[in-house]
Amino acid sequence: MPERLESTIQHNPAADEDIKLIDVLIVLAKHKARIAASAFAGAVVVAGVSLMMPNIFTAATKIMPPQQAQSSAAAMLGQLGALGGLAGSSLGIKTATDTYLGMLSSRTVGDRLASRFALQKVYGTKFQSDTLKVLATASSFTAGKDGMIEVQVDDVDPKRASMLANAYVEELQKLMLTLAVTDAAQRRLFFEKQLLQAKQNLAEAEVALKRMQEKTGLIRLEGQAEVIISSAARLKGQIAAKEVEMGALRTFATPSNPEIIRIERELSGLRTQLAKVETGLSQGRGDISLSTSQVPEAGLEFVRRVRDVKYNEAIFEVLAKQFEIAKIDEAKDSSTIQVLDRAIEPDRKSKPKRAVMVILGALACAFLAICWAFAKEWAENVRAPSRSDEYVRLAVLRRHLRWRKTTG
Repeated sequence: MPERLESTIQHNPAADEDIKLIDVLIVLAKHKARIAASAFAGAVVVAGVSLMMPNIFTAATKIMPPQQAQSSAAAMLGQLGALGGLAGSSLGIKTATDTYLGMLSSRTVGDRLASRFALQKVYGTKFQSDTLKVLATASSFTAGKDGMIEVQVDDVDPKRASMLANAYVEELQKLMLTLAVTDAAQRRLFFEKQLLQAKQNLAEAEVALKRMQEKTGLIRLEGQAEVIISSAARLKGQIAAKEVEMGALRTFATPSNPEIIRIERELSGLRTQLAKVETGLSQGRGDISLSTSQVPEAGLEFVRRVRDVKYNEAIFEVLAKQFEIAKIDEAKDSSTIQVLDRAIEPDRKSKPKRAVMVILGALACAFLAICWAFAKEWAENVRAPSRSDEYVRLAVLRRHLRWRKTTG
């Protein structure tokens, strides 16, 4: 039977005729009532659904991030124009604006806002992670070509939307106080940690000297030994301070930096002077403490304690100066977020755009109705006597589409 169907398929010239525009218009005119009714029904349904959706208000604030000096690599890429921007993105070079955008979208800021505005209760979420996801969906951060950052927050309450947008900026400012974002801030943080450690070491050395004096009753040695000890301790303190300064520079500078080369030369000179003082003091044994043959054991202990105190005093003084300089440099960097446009309570909704939704719903339903109309016309034409060959082809197609072949 199927073989007989395939054998009856003949070429019909009428079937190869191209579909003309008049045929399309005829089909549309024939089913115009159904198409119009479908479009109207779709518009009514979408309008009803859109009216059930709550109004969303969008509050926006615009901020100007701190302007920082460009690195040498960024400056060279900037001179290349668009090609430099493409190369910079492929090399992974980020700008300061990218850093602030990342801070705004961080979990730390999200947790603070969720706790501050009780968003878990507002959004009706069960877990904190779900609250942060809803907040991230309602928030957007964009950087313009002018370098400005715009923060937008969507909410059903216009007042809360403006408060959340402004709170993002406030939390960003608080976060910048605890993080070292600029190079100067990183130097300041480095020297601050070193200064705290030096202060602790100095306090311990002073306590040890006091206990030793209370135990032995010694107050001071003769002037000549004290001067030599002070000189050696001061030189060691300067060497340690320079080494700390070198460590700070190496956090952001290369070994070929002129400042690093200068400090290395100064360190070499200071070590030479210290070697001369130590050799002249202890006859080449390399220890600044007096020998036991010249000073009693208690005096030797006293010298060592005094040396430790003077050494830590020198370290503390140098680090304190470097810390103050780093604080001034950080202030010069102007690492303060400036609010250009503060978010205000929006007076108009931003979404849903009901008119657009109704138009799109009507067009979608009209398109489906048109597809139905053409499918119906094609089915009727296939069954017509003049299209018997197409009917046979359709039967063959149905047979081949079956998963199991019928017998009989």
